[in-house]
Amino acid sequence: LPSPGDSYGVLPRPCRALVLLNPQSGSGRALDDFQAVVQPMLAEAEIATTIFITERPHHAHEKVRDEDLSQWDTLVVMSGDGLLYEVVNGLMERPDWKDTMKKPLCILPGGSGNALAASINYYAGYDHVAKKKLLTNCTFILCKGLHTQMDLVSLSTASGKRFFSFLGFGWGFISDVDIDSEKYRWLGSARFTLGTLQCLAKLRVYQGRLSYLPAGPEQGTALAPRDPSVPVTNGQASHVLPPAGTDVPGSLPTDSLLVPLGQPVPAHWTVVPEEEFVLVYAIYQSHLGTNLLMAPAARLHDGCIHLFYMKAGISRVALLKLFLAMSRGTHLDLNCPHLCYVPVRAFRLEPRVAAGIMTVDGEALACEPVQG
Repeated sequence: LPSPGDSYGVLPRPCRALVLLNPQSGSGRALDDFQAVVQPMLAEAEIATTIFITERPHHAHEKVRDEDLSQWDTLVVMSGDGLLYEVVNGLMERPDWKDTMKKPLCILPGGSGNALAASINYYAGYDHVAKKKLLTNCTFILCKGLHTQMDLVSLSTASGKRFFSFLGFGWGFISDVDIDSEKYRWLGSARFTLGTLQCLAKLRVYQGRLSYLPAGPEQGTALAPRDPSVPVTNGQASHVLPPAGTDVPGSLPTDSLLVPLGQPVPAHWTVVPEEEFVLVYAIYQSHLGTNLLMAPAARLHDGCIHLFYMKAGISRVALLKLFLAMSRGTHLDLNCPHLCYVPVRAFRLEPRVAAGIMTVDGEALACEPVQG
């Protein structure tokens, strides 16, 4: 149910949607599912679609970065989370990003991960579903035409890269599963189960320093207007608020809570005493995958980064139990001493050596110091 203080926009009727579709995503059924499930519902709801089929990586990124998007009322992404990541970052590279990011975005699950679609389904109060049922629910939300805001997180790396992320940043076990299981894409979401078992067998420990700015007690309400927050239909993302202290037209929002990566974190931050981790995962929405309810307390725009980290020393059995409990969102009830959860406003991770894969919204990054 909408929480008090949620403001909703409504898509016009008739409505024009640009659908960005990756025919290779998930087990390769996105186009068939779009034609069979989505198209008839959209026609009924007077939503006219233009379909753009991506042919290579970054194709969607370039399309939304360079194209005049004024003829469409909403951008619909029918794929996994990776394509939405491309779209968000393509939009943020536009000189008119501030206006373009007000255009509602909609995610329709067509990949193997579909974490954002599962999160939106959860916020909408629907039962936990997957596959075609999840696709039908998300299409129904689009047909209703309500849209609200969604948080974005600004990530910057030691090598000077900047990304905008809507789902999560990870290092260690979860990122390994995500990337190592790519070779099993044909299995659909079962690829993650197989990947988890394989990574459990060769459980690795990662060394680094983790620091964070804890979320104050006033969190969960609307935050200082300097935090960018993007629109959504599906109750999905859009509306970027103007950042504080930037007057140059088209300049990106300033990372107002961060100091440069070369400098120590501010004194009011918390530095985690342990420096050996099995995993670090900063998630901003509820679901990490269709069957992984990682942050049950998360909401679309709570202004919070839900930071999880697992200290070294956990047994394989305990780790497996946590992952099984995560399918129901009950992993924190196990009170595992190795798993820590803290809601934060900002975080920094400094790996001791460049070991392990980092991921942002499920896409691999080179391992290096990063903050968000």
